[in-house]
Amino acid sequence: MGLRWPANSVGQPVRDYLLTLCVTAAVTYLLTGPVRKFAIAVGAMPAIRARDVHREPTPRLGGIAMFGGLCAGLIVADHLFNLNGVFELSNEPRALLSGAALIWLIGVLDDKFEIDALIKLGGQMIAAAVMVIQGLTILWLPIPGVGTVALTQWQGTLLTVALVVITINAVNFVDGLDGLAAGMVCIASAAFFLYAYRLWFGYGIEAAAPATLFAAILMGMCLGFLPHNMHPARIFMGDSGSMLIGLVLAAGAISVTGQVDPDNMRIFEGGERGATHAMLPVFIPLVLPLTIIAIPAADLVLAIVRRTWNGQSPFAADRGHLHHRLLEIGHSHSRAVLIMYFWSALIAFGAVGYSVHSASMWIVFAITGASAVGLVLLLMPRFTPRAPRWANRFVPPRYRRRRAASPAAYAEPPEAAGAGGQQGPGDPQMDDEGPERAPVAVGVAGVNGATAIGARSRFPDRRSVDSSR
Repeated sequence: MGLRWPANSVGQPVRDYLLTLCVTAAVTYLLTGPVRKFAIAVGAMPAIRARDVHREPTPRLGGIAMFGGLCAGLIVADHLFNLNGVFELSNEPRALLSGAALIWLIGVLDDKFEIDALIKLGGQMIAAAVMVIQGLTILWLPIPGVGTVALTQWQGTLLTVALVVITINAVNFVDGLDGLAAGMVCIASAAFFLYAYRLWFGYGIEAAAPATLFAAILMGMCLGFLPHNMHPARIFMGDSGSMLIGLVLAAGAISVTGQVDPDNMRIFEGGERGATHAMLPVFIPLVLPLTIIAIPAADLVLAIVRRTWNGQSPFAADRGHLHHRLLEIGHSHSRAVLIMYFWSALIAFGAVGYSVHSASMWIVFAITGASAVGLVLLLMPRFTPRAPRWANRFVPPRYRRRRAASPAAYAEPPEAAGAGGQQGPGDPQMDDEGPERAPVAVGVAGVNGATAIGARSRFPDRRSVDSSR
């Protein structure tokens, strides 16, 4: 299916995409506050479970605000001059909205009533089938060395449903820390936006226009929700949000995967088979869209293998996810999230960069160097960066460098220190240049906004967790 844009719409619609993104982010951000109050009023604030990292009951249903941002983004794009052709000549935006509404409704019910995992799986498959019926499906696959392989209707349907279900559950599995899922999906959608936009305007492939729009809207949904969801989170997106953004991410990949004809690129000679083989790096994000969510997908596979190996159901909840392991080895909550961000950005933008300049060795060297830096940071869980003293007023308190106590303070008798409320020589609560500071008890309110995070492992054992709790 090819799109034919009006002759006077040849301008670069970057500002239209930016406007759509900003409107989506603003609507999501403004709706999240009222949604939080609504979630508290209806009791969508479950008790703390054994596998949870947070220590205070936090409302869910953040997906309601994200769905509102999705609808607002689609409405605005439909009224923009450079983007309304996507709605006039393609049924994919309506297919996305239909599937998103269904999966969002299932997520809202799960956030409130904790429905069974198999019911959610069935709902995910039905939402994917709804999109397939309306035309959002994989038509063919470009296979290197073979060429374009056309898929039958049943093959395309099964492949589309499988991709949607895998992506939804991969995002849902990684939603275990404040701001983790929204940030990782935002990074993946940003990389996918750059790739889809390059296909559309770089090669003139108009079939990539819907995917570019989906990626811009998805970035707005995540950016609008992140301020409310960063640690300490005031609201969780819940399954209504995680399944929604997973479906939108999968819809963008499906929209562009298998709908790009290699001969339309016109940059290689030798026919379709030769072009497909020569353009393997360009097709990496197309044939393997899971590269942009490699971290959640790896976590999903490891979780299934781990639970099956232990004789549990693949849907049974546990505390063995990648973000849980980062906390166990001593990383703070914020640091664990930033590490996951780093690896997601490295894989997503590395794949996009390699697809653009596959012959440039500097890209390989840059990715290798960034991986080495990431491994070094990963192996230093207890390292806390300290800003210079002149920058103390510009950084959060935990990164400030304090002045060393005077020698007289160290020589003061303990009795005087106890009477005057000052620190003595044996008091471990010194600044960073004196003795080591005493750890704050876990669960104390008022530290880092809501809770304190100690240096010890917060999961002393790995007992199984009942998924029904």
